[in-house]
Amino acid sequence: MDERRQLRIGMVGFGSMGRTHAYAVNNLAYFYGTLPFRASVAGVCTTSYERSVALAEEYGLGTAAHDFDELIAREDIDIIDICTPNTLHFDMICRALDAGKHVLCEKPLCVTAEEAAIIARKERESGRTCGMVFNNRFMAPILRAKQLIDEGRLGRILSFRISYDHNTSTFAEKAPGWKQTAEFGGGVLFDLGSHIIDLLRYLCGDFDFVQGQEQIAFDRHADWQTDADEAFYITARLKNGACGTIVANKLATGASDDLSLVIFGERGSIRYELMEPEWLYFYDNDRPSSPIGGERGFTRIECGGRFPAPGDTFPSPKASVGWLRCHVGSMYEFLSAVAEERAFSPSLADGAYVQSVMLAARESDRRGGVRIEVVAP
Repeated sequence: MDERRQLRIGMVGFGSMGRTHAYAVNNLAYFYGTLPFRASVAGVCTTSYERSVALAEEYGLGTAAHDFDELIAREDIDIIDICTPNTLHFDMICRALDAGKHVLCEKPLCVTAEEAAIIARKERESGRTCGMVFNNRFMAPILRAKQLIDEGRLGRILSFRISYDHNTSTFAEKAPGWKQTAEFGGGVLFDLGSHIIDLLRYLCGDFDFVQGQEQIAFDRHADWQTDADEAFYITARLKNGACGTIVANKLATGASDDLSLVIFGERGSIRYELMEPEWLYFYDNDRPSSPIGGERGFTRIECGGRFPAPGDTFPSPKASVGWLRCHVGSMYEFLSAVAEERAFSPSLADGAYVQSVMLAARESDRRGGVRIEVVAP
């Protein structure tokens, strides 16, 4: 008899991210072997009951729910996985926590600072395991970069550059989706910016202040008046004194999913490119510099599919990795935390902190680029 804890997930929303989360749940055993828990998507709720029924049948998602109230009321659902537009997150998170469910939520957390503070408080008081889907934390080169920084191999962090570039908004004739629409919490700062703000904080620490500037290059897209930022530029100083730039940009002609990170320290530096996911570049300033350059220079570390055990068995570490793999890693770590009844990071509180940074940057833009202190919720 299988005595492993059963984790049953109720999924709300089933667009591209919903499918990604379901893929991660359904394929965990292939990547991690025998799991210390059993997980399944036991229910789904979307914009209509008919669509939910069709998706449940096509993807094997358990039983369709007529609405969100029905989904969170089900006693056979342990976890609510929220994959909806940003403006719906606050209400759904609060109701799921009030119903005693664990919660996993797509980024960004919500829309306003008030909502973020309420969610962070409810998470603390709930005793439930909650998480944000900041999946880039779980790329193998990022895990290795975190190790190097925590070991002090970079020494004191001096400066940084991080950017996330897409070409999504360069097609003026293309009608926008909800991620480009302010009504649904859209805009590149919330969409791509949330990822890189979290990643920078994860690697380098909390923020001191930010200065922000938004850009809208195309006043209209198709027959729609542009009402959300298409690019956003931030200069920032961290609590540790490091300074640098953060750029979220959907006006990057030729870019696909180009996340680029450089961190400079007293003792070394790291570089990473999402579109080159096998490699982390590390410069060790402690290596000898002579003769003729000695042993200095960026070392290309072969991270690839070399994830921490037990996630290092499938596929072969020599096989190339992809975007889906870090979502599988994120889901494994979250469900492991639920099964072990412990906290998970990134938490909803981490999402609330990212929200405070984004809102400070937006306020800076509205006030003409003045420095705005980041205040944790």
